[in-house]
Amino acid sequence: MLFLIILIGVLFIVFATAKLKLHPFLALLISSFFVGIAAGMPLLTVVESINTGFGGLMTSIGIVIVAGTIIGVILERSGAAYRMAEVVLRVIGPKRPQLAMSIIGYIVSIPVFCDSGYIILTSLKKALAKRAGVTIASMAVALATGLYATHVLVPPTPGPIAAAGNIGATDYLGTIILMGLIVAIPATIVGYIWATKVASKIRVAADDEPALDYDEIIKSFGKMPSTFKSFLPIALPIVLIGAGSVAALVGDPEAGVNTFFRFLGSPTVALILGVFAAFLLLPELNEETLSNWIGEALKEAAPILLITGAGGAFGTVIKNTGVGDKLQEMDLGVLATGALFLLIPFLIAAALKTAQGSSTAAIVITSSLIAPMLPTLGIEGAVPLALVVMAIGAGAMTVSHVNDSFFWVITQYSGMKVTDAYKAQTMATLLMGLTTIIVTMALWFVLV
Repeated sequence: MLFLIILIGVLFIVFATAKLKLHPFLALLISSFFVGIAAGMPLLTVVESINTGFGGLMTSIGIVIVAGTIIGVILERSGAAYRMAEVVLRVIGPKRPQLAMSIIGYIVSIPVFCDSGYIILTSLKKALAKRAGVTIASMAVALATGLYATHVLVPPTPGPIAAAGNIGATDYLGTIILMGLIVAIPATIVGYIWATKVASKIRVAADDEPALDYDEIIKSFGKMPSTFKSFLPIALPIVLIGAGSVAALVGDPEAGVNTFFRFLGSPTVALILGVFAAFLLLPELNEETLSNWIGEALKEAAPILLITGAGGAFGTVIKNTGVGDKLQEMDLGVLATGALFLLIPFLIAAALKTAQGSSTAAIVITSSLIAPMLPTLGIEGAVPLALVVMAIGAGAMTVSHVNDSFFWVITQYSGMKVTDAYKAQTMATLLMGLTTIIVTMALWFVLV
C-alpha cells in the first residue's frame, strides 16, 4: 500500500504538470502532503518533514544554484559565450563545423542553460553553416546535443546539483563534476555523429537564403572579452572543487593547508569565487551590470530553487514514511548486485522526462524517489553516488520531444519541421540517453 501511495503521488505530479500545466513547485508540494497524509504520518510531522526537506536542500545547494545562474547570465550578456565559441571554432577549424558546434555546446552549457545557450549562439551556427556549406539542421542538432549532454550531467547546472543534494552526495561534488565531464563526452559524440549522418540530410528554408558573413557576425557581437577572462568563471570553480575533493581524500584533515583547500573547494565558496571571476567580464561597473544583470539571474534562479526545494520536501516525506524499512524487508534480488540498480533511476527519470518534458524536474523527482533505496543497497561513497547521478541524468535525456521547451527552441530557431525535429533531435536524445546509461554501467563495473 505504501508503494502504491508513492506511485499515485508521482503520477499526480506527471498529470498535473503535463496535462493541467500546473507549475512543478505546486505539484510537488501537493504530492508531498498527499503522500505523507495517506501514508498515515502524523499531520504535524508531515508539515515538519516538508519544511525540513525544503530548507535542508537549500542549505546545501541554494547558494550554489544562484551563483551558477549569475555566472551564466554574465557569460551570456558580456559576450564571453561568443568568445568561447569563437576560440573553439578557431581551434577545430572550418572543415569540421559540426564537431566545433558540439564542443561549443559541451562547454557553454556547463554554466548556461541549454535553451539560452542555443538562442545566443544561433546566429553563429547559421553563419558557420553557410561558410562551411553544410545544412543548418546538422549544425542545429550538433549544437543542441552538445548543450544537452552537459546540461543534465555536469554541475553547476541545477539538475545534477539537486540530485546530489537529494541523495546526500553534496560533499562529493568534485567527483560528480569529473564523472559528468567524462560521461558527457560519449553522449556528445553520439549527438555529433547523428548530426552529420542524419540531420545533414534535412534541409530548411534558411539553407536557400543568402549566405551570412561569419566575420560580420563575430563583429556584430561588439568588443568581446579575452579568452582567459571568458573561460575563467567556468574553469576556476571546477578546479577549486577538484582541489577540495583531493584535499578531503589525502593529507592531515587538521592541517591548516588542507583546511584552506577544503574551504576553497566547498561548492558555495568555489561558485562565489566564480562569480567574482565573472565580474572581470563586466563592460562597466554600473547599475545596469551590477544590479540589473544580477537581478535577471536571480529571476532565472528562482523557479529552479523552488522546484529543487519542493523536490527535497517530497523526498524527505517519502523517506519519513518508512519506505526504507520496507525496502530492507524486501528481497531485491539482482538489484543488489550493483550496476543493474542503475537501470531503476534511469527508467524512472526517462519515464518522467518523456511524460512531462522538464529534465530538471525529472532529475529532482527521481533522485527524491531513489534516495531511500541507496542505504539499503549499500550504495555510498563518492564514485557510486556520482554514478547514480549519471544514471539519473541519462534518463533525463530520454527523450526530448514536443512537451520539452528545448525542443521548440531548436525547431523555431533552426526552421525544422516538427516531423524532421523528431527524426533529428528526439532520436538523437534517445541514443544519447542509452549511450550514457551504458557508459555509466560500464564505469560501475570498472570503478566500484
